[in-house]
Amino acid sequence: QVQLVESGGGLVQPGGSLRLSCAASRSIFSINAMGWYRQAPGKERERVAIIAVGGNTNYADSVKGRFTISRDNAKNTVYLQMNSLKSDDTAVYYCNAFLHPYDYWGRGTQVTVSS
Repeated sequence: QVQLVESGGGLVQPGGSLRLSCAASRSIFSINAMGWYRQAPGKERERVAIIAVGGNTNYADSVKGRFTISRDNAKNTVYLQMNSLKSDDTAVYYCNAFLHPYDYWGRGTQVTVSS
């Protein structure tokens, strides 16, 4: 089992940057994959970025080139660096950990991109 706590959300202007953090309650070294998902009002939750245990990453087309996911195994933390933010990026961002065969979720952090 693993508990996840997100932080780093907030209000930012279009074109700005934010870095989200996801702190895990246990070592993430052996967690199969960790990722970030988001859900905007009236829309389904969508995958933003994932990073596998070996370091391979995968991004949604809408964030490629703007967002970067990384993991610090020593700190049991996963990050999402978000640059060139757009209003369409406004959503609640959730951290996910896949520890076979279960999925674990954080409570989410709000990101609002607005002038």
